[in-house]
Amino acid sequence: MRILVVDDEREMAALLSRGLGSDGHEVTTAFDGPSALALAKQAVANPAAGGETGYQVAVVDVMLPGRSGFTVCRELKDLDPTLAVILLTARDAVDDRVRGLDAGADDYMIKPFAFAELAARIRAVRRRDALTAQPRLDVGGLTLDLHRHRARVGERDVPLSGTEFDVLRVLASEPGVVVSRAAMLREVWETFDNIDPNVVDQYISRLRRKLELAEAGVRIVTTRGVGFSVVAAER
Repeated sequence: MRILVVDDEREMAALLSRGLGSDGHEVTTAFDGPSALALAKQAVANPAAGGETGYQVAVVDVMLPGRSGFTVCRELKDLDPTLAVILLTARDAVDDRVRGLDAGADDYMIKPFAFAELAARIRAVRRRDALTAQPRLDVGGLTLDLHRHRARVGERDVPLSGTEFDVLRVLASEPGVVVSRAAMLREVWETFDNIDPNVVDQYISRLRRKLELAEAGVRIVTTRGVGFSVVAAER
């Protein structure tokens, strides 16, 4: 995923860039509004190797020099309405949150925050976009019907529980992108509390067996110490 980080605190920008890069994202940083807008225009004009135009997500600090994050958010949305914008602020005020959402922000996070939560929020806004714009996901020979919660290989249903489907949906929403256990817990179980992270491994194991039996043409790959990704199987 292509992500634009906009924060005038260079240490924070570098920290976010490293964390998101470790999650497998392509990250660009800007330290003010005009630079962010220039980068966004350039990205729209020059598609990535995978065919994407522009950035998919922008993480924008509200307190920017010369131009507020609210204004930057509005300008980015005017340039690319499909861009998901997450605003960051140190102020936990209802008026600020309302102002941010009115500017077109897709989400709003209060500093300080755990990086795992930001990663989960990014996946959440992208998931909402996928559900709105794309009612199905296709990887290898597998099709996921997001509206009916059905997995199919050709004309055959793959019998999955609701949780198995959600785990597979998170992986299939971005084939090849590694999803950490923490991000999976946030996305599917919506919490870290009182849940053993190994539950993710248990569901991955079940999915592997079912996908193999269904000859789905996909593999779930484990990146040791990082997480899991789904890819089309080689023929």
